[in-house]
Amino acid sequence: DEVWRSAELTKDYKEGEKSLQLKLEDETIREYPVDAQNNQLPFLRNPDILVGENDLTALSYLHEPAVLHNLKVRFLESNHIYTYCGIVLVAINPYEQLPIYGQDVIYAYSGQNMGDMDPHIFAVAEEAYKQMARDEKNQSIIVSGESGAGKTVSAKYAMRYFATVGGSASETNIEEKVLASSPIMEAIGNAKTTRNDNSSRFGKYIQIGFDKRYHIIGANMRTYLLEKSRVVFQADDERNYHIFYQLCAAASLPEFKELALTCAEDFFYTSQGGDTAIEGVDDAEDFEKTRQAFTLLGVRESHQISIFKIIASILHLGSVEIQAERDGDSCSISPQDEHLSNFCRLLGVEHNQMEHWLCHRKLVTTSETYVKTMSLQQVINARNALAKHIYAQLFGWIVEHINKALHTSIKQHSFIGVLDIYGFETFEVNSFEQFCINYANEKLQQQFNLHVFKLEQEEYMKEQIPWTLIDFYDNQPCIDLIEAKLGILDLLDEECKVPKGTDQNWAQKLYDRHSSSQHFQKPRMSNTAFIVVHFADKVEYLSDGFLEKNRDTVYEEQINILKASKFPLVADLFRDDKDPIPATTTSGKGSSSKINIRSARPPMKASNKEHKKSVGHQFRTSLHLLMETLNATTPHYVRCIKPNDEKLPFHFDPKRAVQQLRACGVLETIRISAAGYPSRWTYHDFFNRYRVLVKKRELANTDKKAICRSVLESLVKDPDKFQFGRTKIFFRAGQVAYLEKLRADKFRAATIMIQKTVRGWLQKVKYRRLKRATLTLQKYCRGYLARRLAEHLRRTRAAVVLQKQYRMRRTRLAYQRVRRAAIVIQAFARAMFVRRIYRQVLMEHKATIIQKHARGWMARRHFQRLRAAAIVIQCAFRRLKAKQELKALKIEARSAEHLKRLNVGMENKVVQLQRKIDDQNKEFKTLSEQLSAVTSMHTMQVEKLKRELAHYQQNQGADASLQLQEEVQSLRTELQRAHSERRVLEDAHSREKDELRKRVADLEQENALLKDEKEQLNNQILCQSKDEFAQNSVKENLLMKKELEEERSRYQNLVKEYSRLEQRYDNLRDEQTPGHRRNPSNQSSLESDSNYPSISTSEIGDTEDALQQVEEIGAEKAAMDMTVFLKLQKRVRELEQERKKLQVQLEKREQDSKKVQMEQPRNDVDLDQDADLAYNSLKRQELESENKKLKNDLNELRKAVADQATQNNSSHSSPDSYSLAPSEELEVRKEEVLILRTQIVNADQRRLAGKSMEPNINARASWPNSEKHVDQEDAIEAYHGVCQTNSQTEDWGYLNEDGELGLAYQGLKQVARLLEAQLQAQSLEHEEQVENLKAQVEALKEEMDKQQQTFCQTLLLSPEAQVEFGVQQEISRLTNENLDLKELVEKLEKNERKLKKQLKIYMKKVQDLEAAQALAQSDRRHHELTRQVTVQRKEKDFQGMLEYHKEDEALLIRNLVTDLKPQMLSGTVPCLPAYILYMCIRHADYTNDDLKVHSLLTSTINGIKKVLKKHNDDFEMTSFWLSNTCRLLHCLKQYSGDEGFMTQNTSKQNEHCLKNFDLTEYRQVLSDLSIQIYQQLIKIAEGLLQPMIVSAMLENESIQGLSGVKPMGYRKRSSSMADGDNSYCLEAIIRQMNCFHTVMCDQGLDPEIILQVFKQLFYMITAVTLNNLLLRKDVCSWSTGMQLRYNISELEEWLRGRNLHQSGAAQTMEPLIQAAQLLQLKKKTHEDAEAICSLCTSLSTQQIVKILNLYTPLNEFEERVTVSFIRTIQAQLQERNDPQQLLLDSKHMFPVLFPFNPSSLTMDSIHIPACLSLEFLNEV
Repeated sequence: DEVWRSAELTKDYKEGEKSLQLKLEDETIREYPVDAQNNQLPFLRNPDILVGENDLTALSYLHEPAVLHNLKVRFLESNHIYTYCGIVLVAINPYEQLPIYGQDVIYAYSGQNMGDMDPHIFAVAEEAYKQMARDEKNQSIIVSGESGAGKTVSAKYAMRYFATVGGSASETNIEEKVLASSPIMEAIGNAKTTRNDNSSRFGKYIQIGFDKRYHIIGANMRTYLLEKSRVVFQADDERNYHIFYQLCAAASLPEFKELALTCAEDFFYTSQGGDTAIEGVDDAEDFEKTRQAFTLLGVRESHQISIFKIIASILHLGSVEIQAERDGDSCSISPQDEHLSNFCRLLGVEHNQMEHWLCHRKLVTTSETYVKTMSLQQVINARNALAKHIYAQLFGWIVEHINKALHTSIKQHSFIGVLDIYGFETFEVNSFEQFCINYANEKLQQQFNLHVFKLEQEEYMKEQIPWTLIDFYDNQPCIDLIEAKLGILDLLDEECKVPKGTDQNWAQKLYDRHSSSQHFQKPRMSNTAFIVVHFADKVEYLSDGFLEKNRDTVYEEQINILKASKFPLVADLFRDDKDPIPATTTSGKGSSSKINIRSARPPMKASNKEHKKSVGHQFRTSLHLLMETLNATTPHYVRCIKPNDEKLPFHFDPKRAVQQLRACGVLETIRISAAGYPSRWTYHDFFNRYRVLVKKRELANTDKKAICRSVLESLVKDPDKFQFGRTKIFFRAGQVAYLEKLRADKFRAATIMIQKTVRGWLQKVKYRRLKRATLTLQKYCRGYLARRLAEHLRRTRAAVVLQKQYRMRRTRLAYQRVRRAAIVIQAFARAMFVRRIYRQVLMEHKATIIQKHARGWMARRHFQRLRAAAIVIQCAFRRLKAKQELKALKIEARSAEHLKRLNVGMENKVVQLQRKIDDQNKEFKTLSEQLSAVTSMHTMQVEKLKRELAHYQQNQGADASLQLQEEVQSLRTELQRAHSERRVLEDAHSREKDELRKRVADLEQENALLKDEKEQLNNQILCQSKDEFAQNSVKENLLMKKELEEERSRYQNLVKEYSRLEQRYDNLRDEQTPGHRRNPSNQSSLESDSNYPSISTSEIGDTEDALQQVEEIGAEKAAMDMTVFLKLQKRVRELEQERKKLQVQLEKREQDSKKVQMEQPRNDVDLDQDADLAYNSLKRQELESENKKLKNDLNELRKAVADQATQNNSSHSSPDSYSLAPSEELEVRKEEVLILRTQIVNADQRRLAGKSMEPNINARASWPNSEKHVDQEDAIEAYHGVCQTNSQTEDWGYLNEDGELGLAYQGLKQVARLLEAQLQAQSLEHEEQVENLKAQVEALKEEMDKQQQTFCQTLLLSPEAQVEFGVQQEISRLTNENLDLKELVEKLEKNERKLKKQLKIYMKKVQDLEAAQALAQSDRRHHELTRQVTVQRKEKDFQGMLEYHKEDEALLIRNLVTDLKPQMLSGTVPCLPAYILYMCIRHADYTNDDLKVHSLLTSTINGIKKVLKKHNDDFEMTSFWLSNTCRLLHCLKQYSGDEGFMTQNTSKQNEHCLKNFDLTEYRQVLSDLSIQIYQQLIKIAEGLLQPMIVSAMLENESIQGLSGVKPMGYRKRSSSMADGDNSYCLEAIIRQMNCFHTVMCDQGLDPEIILQVFKQLFYMITAVTLNNLLLRKDVCSWSTGMQLRYNISELEEWLRGRNLHQSGAAQTMEPLIQAAQLLQLKKKTHEDAEAICSLCTSLSTQQIVKILNLYTPLNEFEERVTVSFIRTIQAQLQERNDPQQLLLDSKHMFPVLFPFNPSSLTMDSIHIPACLSLEFLNEV
């Protein structure tokens, strides 16, 4: 069961020995035999230091037992479920919920390199996301594994990662919709199996689309090979799809009463597997989640109910009772069957038809159609096929609508695909489904092998290693066996086309064709099975059922009934236009896309070619599309492993694991890696690890590459065992283990040397002390011992004498007893052998006799079987030849008749019927003559027999007379039988004759009725007035204009809502954010493209709206509030209702046209109607194309007008002037088109009039309404059809005797086309009116039904609930009325906005003129003021106020805020801009100019925001403005006049207080601004520090030589570069923090704020370091703990040196300090566990256990933490109520406080430097 076991040698092995002496892990000794021929020894184990590695390719010995052991140790001892194997992530299902998938873990892996963290599905997802952004290439994550291995969960977590990291930039929340598709697909596509409670029974490939900023914009899903057979059959202990049980669990809900469902045990389709419940699963709760997901994806409640109706109908269909008749060839269903009634009611189909066609089928031949009954088994099979088809179609419909909900109109820049597909499967009985699954896995494995091979080659070429060809398993021959020409699938499709093809014949063809293939085998004991040698295992497939599953046949009659359903959704599922798309469909559902339906109409055979595509063909096509997609992307592989079949948590079954590792290609990856150089080290890591092997003189060399070369060449003598690359050293398998052994030996030798010296000195001291004591004891002991020895010698000699005598007697007695027993045994044994020989001879004699008879019987039986087979072959061959001759005769007989039927219309049938009557009359005559001849012959024979009878009576006695009487009796019976047959023939002949006459009369009557109808239609058309059409067109134009106005108003309302929210986002107006920026999922970017209202694509609205939109929206995009959302919802509902009405009208018209075609009995009438339909479709297409051209013209005009409006801003014209231009232009173009068309039609008509020989074309002009209702060009085409029909029917006259019927029909056909064409336009109007009225009635009915349901629900509630429900209804009604009133208000405000815009244009011009005049005056006044200020400064003292003019405010802000650099103020008073701004504010307060105060403060705040946005990554600038903002805030408080802020002011400072204004509100604004600046400062500092933290705190050797580098696998650490060029040390962090501290102190930032900044930064250092420690196995060691404690002490020393220890920063590092101590503590005994629990109080239980699980010794002298010790820790920490969160929240930010810090400076002491260019400020 263990597959491989670990052992160690107890004795050295020498070559040639036949066995190994081994000691197993349980201390048992075992001798292992060695094969002498192959000399194959067991695999070597890896060193203990390599056991439990994150990457299997890091193992020195790469083979199957090493892989299995490593996975087992990680899974059972460390509880790690993820392991890398090169490019593959191996995921083992723990069957337990683990806390490793939270948001904190996602953020921890976000932005990290794949080798930096422990293996995780998030690491693979991050790698795919990063490569997509870096390489601009699409990615794929391929998740595979067998059922129950956790594929679906892994794919779900990958999608959750993308949804979180790449959250949508808009407010569409597309990532929530992507995640919401999972519960729906699990409900309809997952089921319970014996291996998994939630097994996906289909494959899916989900493409998640991203835009240029790599935000999610949409998704698309493809599905593969839905297991339809599960709908109708489930094995024991399995269930049907979850949705059936969920629906049954919710059957008691009021809205599902009409489904007539009960519990799942009552239905056949849900109770075959036994238990219908799953432990721990609530189907009702899951059903609620499914409904919520449907709602989130935009599926309306009505559609959901329709979906549930279809699912419920499948359950009812499966429970229909079918009763077999007595004959066994037919069946029936009781009309009172409740389930069939519910099925028909839920699907909206006719009960009688469904009851009939469930038990009957239609057979179609070339001439006639038959209805045939079916046996019980056939009916059950047909019912099951129908149920499977309904479910498959519904599955496809749901997938299609999910894709529609996830679709986006934004252009997709790139995508990441997640493939969740079934793994390799093999069961006791393998059928078509397993064959397709394993075929798909063959393709995926081939792609996987080629990708691994390519990566290996690229690595070698990049490192400039000599490339040697690596042999790997190529499964292309197996793929060719399946999919190549005349492969298994081709032969299967060919056999499906054979009319009577069977599975046995197909299997025989496989044997004949592929018996020589190395991947195909025939089982010994079966002629209906075959074996395919797959890459993972041999699989035996049973051919039974392959043909049926590949055909996937459903009877057309049942489908036609469903097509005629009164429910639109049901009819839509089976619509014909869905069938011919299999080649281009992306859904790829192999078993659900197509069905084979035999059509009863021969003309449709050509179009049914698409129906012939088999399931295998479709699956092969979809698989090729998938492989093309995967080959165009960069793949990432996740292989899910199922550890045991019992679903036990953390239980490992090695046998099952090895099977899956072989099947999923992990071992193939290992084999490819092991074939080359699997172990790879960078020169830097190799030097650090193995420098103990370097000699001291070699260390003097500074070139580490040269040192590594010399060491390896001296240690490893074989140069083929390693290669030197450009940046790495490559080793063969086992070489790293050899180097580890040398390193361990070196350490061991040094240790022994130290131990030897110390132990020698200790032993010498002990020896001297013991020697003195020993000499004293010896002299006393020796005398005593001598005396005791003498006594002992005497006693010994006496004992020897006694023993000699006793032993002699005992031995003699034993010998005599044994001799007697041996004699007896020999006697009995010899007798037994003689009897055994005698029995054997007797048995052989009897066997010879039996064999003789048996061989004779077998030979005879073989001959009989050969003779019977020859007869069967002869019969089959003769039958084939007979069929061929019969077919040739039929073709010869029908050829002339076929040509006539093509050229002759309905009259030909009448002539044929007449001829048939004549033929039957002739046949009747011949039969009558034959019958009379037979009768006469019979009478003659009777008379002859009578004479012979008389003669015999005379010659013979009584015995002969009896024989003659019997012969006479038999002859009489034959005569009676002949008479009865004659009567039957006569009756049949007369019946057929009557039927033919009756049909001829009916046809003649129908012909007369047609003539009357044509005349009536002609009269109606003549009576129509010409003005009626014009009136209808005017009405339609008015309606269209009205709708256009409504759309305009709605559109402008949306624009108003956007403009109302503009003020919220002023700070984003001028921002352009290029490049790629990743947001967390809870942030949404305001620059989303989806916030643009549709301008260019809108088909409703005019140029005025477009201009208004361009003016109001501008460069920013605003968000949408709830009012707009409700309005949009309402508008969407209205548009959906209109679309439904149009759809219903179109479907009804198409159904009417089809009914007309079906009801016409004559082929010629069918041809006319087809021509009319073609005429109408051409006309409709022409109108649609014209409409599209006009819309395009309208859009182009709108764009041109909008561009002109934006370019010409100074124009005086209002937007109203543009509103008429598009409509006028459109009218002009429309008239030109009509004129040109009229000219073309007239020219064509004249040309045809000259050529035409028939007068009918002239008769068309006499119809008064023909030109009104029929386009002339179409009429000419119709006339061509009439002429062509006339030419085809010139020979009708001879078909009947007088030709009257043909001539009459010829005249009617010429008139029919014109009459019906003119009638359509008029009947169309009446139908539209009727449909509109019907739609209104339906809407009222739906409203009444809703109100009735609401009323019924209200009656069921309690009085309190009724009141609450009534209030809710009233609220919703008032909300709708409020929305309507809002729309009215917005319409009224529309004109007001127009006038305001015109006013703005004029005001702008006036302001421009005033500004030009004021500018000239200000220049003159500026010089005057400057001269005045100069005089005043000489005369007065400075009062601490600065005066400026209003027009200089912008210049003040630009010089003092926007363009100011912190370096310009070095050496001046800190926070000088804040003091200058306050002095300006104080002067405005002194002059009592409130507008000036308001304007200055507002401009200052906006200027600071603008500067911070521009320098959002500049720490110095951010710190500068944080200090100035805080200082300005303090000044406003200090000089506010508030007593609480004036306690520390001097009398001079009190004179500088504000006199007139209270700026409390501005203080709050400045406080908020300070908080924002502080957060930006922390963000910038964290961004600078974060790349350094992990490398400096965990990886860099602060204490040289303490930590040794461990071997790494394929996933190298990003910081392990050559010589550590990109790594950081602790000094780098300290230097950076010194820089932060110096900048903040130099710029005068408050000390309290500086303390808070460093507390936040130290918390971030702690969180990042601890999170990495918890997610990385390679750093959890004793040496890392030592390094970490040293680094922490250095940081604490830095805090004390900067006098920052009071900030609380050291306390934030307490969890990291305890984690370092935990790594260094002893971890063995119970006392150690208690010490750990008492010490680690700041770490949670999960964190402690995680660190212990991750703890890894870096050399062989350390010991691992045992599982029992970890269990002890868990038991002692159970009482703790720790949070479940594993990681620290690195995004957490402590709240900041800004304590009041008054300044000691007075305003009059501040000097303004000249570098600020503030000469326009005047000191007051």
